[in-house]
Amino acid sequence: MAGLVELRSIDVVPDDERHGTAFSQFTLWLGANLQITAVVTGALAVVFGGDVVWSIIGLLLGNLLGGAVMALHSAQGPKLGLPQMIQSRAQFGVRGAVVPLLLVIVMYVGFFASGSVLAGQAVGELTHTNDTTGIVVFALVTAITAAVGYRVIHTLGRVASVICALAFVYLGIRLLDRADLGTLLQDAHFSLPVFLLAVSLSASWQLAFGPYVADYSRYLPRTTSAKATFWWTLSGSALGSQWSMTFGVLVAATAGEEFLASQVGYVVALGGTGLVASFIYFVIALGKLTVNVLNTYGGFMSMVTSVSGFRGQRVLSRRGRTAYIALIMVAGTAVALLGKDSFLTAFKDFLLFLLTFFTPWSAINLVDYYLISKEQYDIPALSDPGGRYGAWRWDALVVYGVGLLAQLPFLVTHFYTGPLVGLLGGADVSWIVGLVVPALLYWLLARRTTAHTPERTTDALAA
Repeated sequence: MAGLVELRSIDVVPDDERHGTAFSQFTLWLGANLQITAVVTGALAVVFGGDVVWSIIGLLLGNLLGGAVMALHSAQGPKLGLPQMIQSRAQFGVRGAVVPLLLVIVMYVGFFASGSVLAGQAVGELTHTNDTTGIVVFALVTAITAAVGYRVIHTLGRVASVICALAFVYLGIRLLDRADLGTLLQDAHFSLPVFLLAVSLSASWQLAFGPYVADYSRYLPRTTSAKATFWWTLSGSALGSQWSMTFGVLVAATAGEEFLASQVGYVVALGGTGLVASFIYFVIALGKLTVNVLNTYGGFMSMVTSVSGFRGQRVLSRRGRTAYIALIMVAGTAVALLGKDSFLTAFKDFLLFLLTFFTPWSAINLVDYYLISKEQYDIPALSDPGGRYGAWRWDALVVYGVGLLAQLPFLVTHFYTGPLVGLLGGADVSWIVGLVVPALLYWLLARRTTAHTPERTTDALAA
């Protein structure tokens, strides 16, 4: 057990502790995406007006585009051996990185909550209690698993990728027995706003993994191919999410109000009764456990990174690790219990809200890493406010702010619609603006100076 429990947090992983192959990223992200919340995300494309054909195409496009951005972040892990968000200090400064970090923590809490709502329904049925008890039990299991750390997370991903894949094959067969697939595929009426909503839903799903994806590739050997890491990550995440979302589209198109009334209940009833129903409840809980452990682990990493930027802390005790994880669990559980009765609308708006805040961060991070710094960072300086990267990098923070503001005229949510949306027929293209504008601005500003860019990656712990 001692070798299973992770000791490291935001500190760099030395070469003699690196292990595994890039294929581990495929099984982890496949397992993390074959789950009920991804099914609901796909269903939203139909719930909000899309047809089957164009919803599936739009979701595929968003999964590929957003997944490519996410996989570019994953490829940073083996090279640097660092958690994803601590790398943001190279762009925003050792303390300035707290700005996107605070928003990332909100994301983790939100996804923990949304996942707990659906998993809580499954656990409640398995334990013959209720949704509230199910949410609390699920949250406790999630926190314990996250506290063990990296190795058990990847083991969980491998197990979930096999079990959930088999379950989704079975559920797909059951669904096609009920539905007339030919009739569904004939119902194709293209609407640009609804099509772009489908693209945005899946793109935001993928982009939301960006702030923590390198956390799960950082233990790979330094010699691991960046291309292999990229393609295994993209293929696992895009395949898993598209599989789940396509199933969600077909379910929403055939079940209508029955699915809206109880997402978990409908999927389980589709599978069957008795032991089969119990197995489907287990699969739902397992799929949600896989991704909620990622959210809890990533949230803990982000909280430590935020605090350490001001305290200069590099190493965290087991007691401190447990305390941070408990904070994420308590906050996420509280939000889940408060919002469990208005899940669908709230979740759609939450996804688009996240997209607004994380596309500028992704754009800045990727431009800096691949185009400005040429994949070279001064790793010790990432913990020194007086070092190469400084405490605050105002150029990057200003660009981030401009990237946020640039999206507002094009944004469509339940609580806010931008003034230019009407000219586009109601289409939401804010995420495209959020990638292009800050990427271009940051490149124009940062390429004028090489003061923060070392000639090679420096790392005192490297072999």
